[in-house]
This record gives sequence, structure tokens and C-alpha cells, in this order.
Amino acid sequence: MAKKLFMFEKPLGMRDTLPFLYELKKQVRSVMAEEIERWGYEFIETPTLEYYETVGAASAIADHRLFKLLDQQGHTLVLRPDMTAPIARVAASRLYEDGNPLRLAYNANVFRAQQREGGRPAEFEQIGVELIGDGTVTADAEVISLMVALLKRVGLGRFSVAIGHIGYVNALFLEILGNEERASVLRRFLYEKNYVGYREHVKSWPLSSIDQKRLLDLLSLRGGTDVIEQAKTLVTSEEGQRASDELAALMAALRTYGVAEAVKLDMALVSHMSYYTGILFEVYAEQVGFPIGNGGRYDDLLAKFSRPAPATGFGLRVDRLIEAIGETDVRDDIECIVFSQERLAEAVELAEAKRAEGKRVVLQHIAGIRDIDAYSQRYRSIVYLLGRSGRDGQ
Repeated sequence: MAKKLFMFEKPLGMRDTLPFLYELKKQVRSVMAEEIERWGYEFIETPTLEYYETVGAASAIADHRLFKLLDQQGHTLVLRPDMTAPIARVAASRLYEDGNPLRLAYNANVFRAQQREGGRPAEFEQIGVELIGDGTVTADAEVISLMVALLKRVGLGRFSVAIGHIGYVNALFLEILGNEERASVLRRFLYEKNYVGYREHVKSWPLSSIDQKRLLDLLSLRGGTDVIEQAKTLVTSEEGQRASDELAALMAALRTYGVAEAVKLDMALVSHMSYYTGILFEVYAEQVGFPIGNGGRYDDLLAKFSRPAPATGFGLRVDRLIEAIGETDVRDDIECIVFSQERLAEAVELAEAKRAEGKRVVLQHIAGIRDIDAYSQRYRSIVYLLGRSGRDGQ
């Protein structure tokens, strides 16, 4: 009974990819990979399984969302929950040796366990880049500009990139709240975009009216470069002022790259990825209720692998990107040759000639088809090579 119950079911959060969607994803991946390589990034692959003690712990994904298993030696392994930590491991151990910047890229599936009520994928594909060894704001501008270029290349019409700075948020919270416990509560509200809960929590604390206003004003700091001067009035610490200046420099660099129209500042932006240390960003598109990509600076991550280095990068969710793109002109360009047994040699010769021209061709014996009219709907065209009992032609 149990076998029948699960015969057509998949593990929680896992999905099948059917031919049309696979073809669409393949084309999107191809276009993005080509653009990434044009910017000088090199693709690498990392294992699906990593050690829990290293990559699992460094990934900043909550422990209950990791897929864990034991190897034959008793070591705890995890299915990689993101790609940034594995690439940091590779860079620290084998690639980042002379202190010069590395430009690496990836296209891989990652795995994050879901609760029964979650309804979100537990396995999804990411494509992205990591720029390791460059601590300048121009490096942040480069990866953001590359991300915008990718979205335009795949035909995404309307999208926006929200940019913030975790250093600014942390500086403001530390000045006013004085301890990490309270700050973490507010960061949680911001990450969940629960601004009502944020406001109520701020008002419930015994703060001065000035400090309460500073925390509430944070939520309104969204827009263009004009919000940077407003942001500076809320913080007095050197860290907060420095974060504001970095955002001003970033916006200037993005104008030079010609992508300023696609970005906006959101000073209340935070992330659940705890390894971010500076500028961070998320990209949103119409008709998708979640970010289709995110990224930022993580200058402390490589130190966990004993090779300190500044770094920044981004990852795009391919499934959400496909949803955002919506209807496309991707077409089924497969041709079909239907043949009878006595014309097999002719059919094979014709198929090989078409394939040599770069075409996609199916060879199908007429005896294997039950409904020729339904079958023909799958293909752009059908050539019939039949004997006396059938028909010839196209």
C-alpha cells in the first residue's frame, strides 16, 4: 500500500523538469553563461556533497534546512546549500595564492530542506559569479552591472535592484539599542519585510522619542542618491558614515556603467545570509513574489578557510527567473522522419544529412505510432518515407 501511495510522489520540495521547461532553462543558461564569460569570469564546478564542519557551517544557512547524511567513515556531509561557501573553499585552498583578484562563475543546483507547510522548492538552480580578492567599491559595481546585463540579455523586461549596506543597519542599531540581541530582532523583521511588526516592536521599547524616530525613519530611506544624505543624519558612528559614503561611491560607479536606472537604494535592506559584511542587494521582477537573485560583499568568509580575502558576488535563481520571463518565443524546432521498414536506410541517410546541418531530427518507425495526427503535433515538421502501404512526402 505504501509503495502505491508514493509511486508518483516526489520528496518534499523536489520537482520534475519536463521537456519544454528544460529547453527554456537550457537556452537561458546558455545566454547567461556566454555573457558571464564575456566579462572574463571562469566557470568552475564543486561537489554536490560537502563536509558539514566546513562548508555546511560556513554557508550561513540555518542548520534545520541542511540535508545531512553520514559517509562510511562516520563524517557528517551536507548537500551544498549554496555556492558561495564551496567556491570560497576552492579559492582558499587552490586558487587564491598571489593575492590578485579571481573572477569565478558557477551554474549548479543547491539544496535546502523545507518544512511540510513551506511549499517552496528544496532543490533549485543558481547561476552566479564571485569576485574574490578585490575590496574596492568598483568590484561591487562590476558584479551588480553584470547581473543587470544578464537580466537584459535573457529578455527580462521590467526589474529593479534594491541596494543596501548591512554595515549601515548594524551601526544604527548598535548606536540606539546597544546590544546584539535587540538588533537581531529588528533585523529579522526587516528580512521578512514585516514592517508593521518592526514598527510595533520599536514603539514597545523604552526609547527616547528621538531614538524611536531614528529607527522608524530607517524604513523611509528608499530611492535615489538623495537618501544617502538623509541616512547620514541618522547615524553618528564612523562605521555608519563610512557605509553611507560607500553607497554614494557605488551609485556613482553604477552611473558610469550605465545601469543606474535599474537600481534604487533601500537603507533597510538586510539578508538572512549572515556572512554579508557590506554592500548587499536583491533583484525583483514583476509577477514574482520573491527576489529572483541577490548578492553582496562577504569579506570575512574566506578567513574561515584560513585565507582572508575580500569578496563580492551574486546568485540568480533560474526557476524564479523563468517565471519572471513568462511567455517566450522558444519554439520546438525538432523535425521528424517517419519511415517504414523498407526505407530505413534512406531515412537514416536523410537524418544524418540534416543533423550535419545542425538540425534536430527524430527517426520514428511508422509501426511504433498509434495516432499519427496527435504525434505530428509534437514537431515542427514531419517527413514521411513510407512504402506501398503508406504515403510519401512531407
